[in-house]
Amino acid sequence: MVTGVKCTASICKLWESCEHCDAIQFEVNIDGGGKAANQSQQTNYKTFYPK
Repeated sequence: MVTGVKCTASICKLWESCEHCDAIQFEVNIDGGGKAANQSQQTNYKTFYPK
């Protein structure tokens, strides 16, 4: 588990109590491709697995 990563997606299989993610690695992509985002809303967290 990577430490210090806060997550509030409690419906994810990787979510642990106290708002921590139990993933060993993460994938975050930019909406529409590209290499840079100006705001967090322009990103997608691909390491999300519904319970």
